[in-house]
Amino acid sequence: MSFRFANIAGRASLIEGDYYYDVAEASGGALEADPMLVVGNSGALEALANTLSDLDATGLVAQADLLAPIPFPLQSFGVGLNYRNHAEESGAEIPVVPLVFTKFASCIARPNVDVQMRSDFVDFEGELVVVIGKPGKDISKEVAWQHVFGLCVGQDYSDRAVQMASQPPQFSLGKSFDTFGPIGPFVTSMKVLDDPYRLQLKTLVNGEVRQSDSTGDLIFDVPTLVSYLSHITPLYAGDVIFTGTPGGVGAAEGKFLKEGDVVTTEIEGLGQIQNRCVRAPDHPHTQEMAQALAKFAAARKS
Repeated sequence: MSFRFANIAGRASLIEGDYYYDVAEASGGALEADPMLVVGNSGALEALANTLSDLDATGLVAQADLLAPIPFPLQSFGVGLNYRNHAEESGAEIPVVPLVFTKFASCIARPNVDVQMRSDFVDFEGELVVVIGKPGKDISKEVAWQHVFGLCVGQDYSDRAVQMASQPPQFSLGKSFDTFGPIGPFVTSMKVLDDPYRLQLKTLVNGEVRQSDSTGDLIFDVPTLVSYLSHITPLYAGDVIFTGTPGGVGAAEGKFLKEGDVVTTEIEGLGQIQNRCVRAPDHPHTQEMAQALAKFAAARKS
């Protein structure tokens, strides 16, 4: 399946070079305009993508209103400590099974969203994001790629104070503030990529490279994650999986994001997303959370 899928102004679109094509219009109404209603129809999208050279483009991508390509996933999963170097910098043991948490679907945001930070302890985590296309349960690793609609770039922004406020730490809330899950710019299908197992990932803060690794270093790769999750819960078209972040996060050096910082995340073959950090009013329990984070950091050093 060879295509790049986008959500432009709330309408499913296909990308070809510098141009985009509205799916509903290009298909003569055979396919829906709602991005969530066509994610499960990869075959029809691929067939349509093969005809784009014969059609008039809807507009230029550079002038388009790019929204999250998967705006309302039914399920949104995150995977912690899925790169060895990130587990080591976190002072954690290497997981023997995927460390999965829920990243609430309400945090999913457009690729260029302004990230609203509610404390001074917000961190970046550049990640490869998997989008499910074909629903399934008890999926084997051997056929897992057949259930993948495509891949995109994501950021798993994390409020470390919220994450570490309770002991043991809990991940879901601190990673689910609204705007904390930008994805995009497009979802790219498998045939576009030379090797979907090994894609170079970089995260830059104000132009400085802070993370640089290959998705080939994932402890649990995409087929493993899809299979593991599907043996616990059914996977549905449009579900997203944030596959984990490599070493280099800000918390490892005490370098948290500040007002005006610009975070750029890019993955080979998938494009880039860019977010400006905006300081919003404090969470009402920020002080207590900051104290908990300080105790956690002190315990790690001792």
